[in-house]
Amino acid sequence: MFKKLIAYHDPWSITVIGITFVLFLTALFMKGITHDLLLESGIFLVSLKLIMMNHKQTAISELMERRLDEIRDLLTSPRER
Repeated sequence: MFKKLIAYHDPWSITVIGITFVLFLTALFMKGITHDLLLESGIFLVSLKLIMMNHKQTAISELMERRLDEIRDLLTSPRER
């Protein structure tokens, strides 16, 4: 599972996920299960959502770049008649 995570995300995203998770666990043990747990959970989920959106945008950008390269190749190649 960890290999799939590395394959899909860049090192900085994995670092942010790790740091956020460690801070979430630290807050959980220091504060206990209280109202603040909802706040910490929200922060953790927002971080994950931003990273997932970044990954999706990167995948879309790569797809668009490949398609534009294909169009450019079609336009620059000599026409066959």
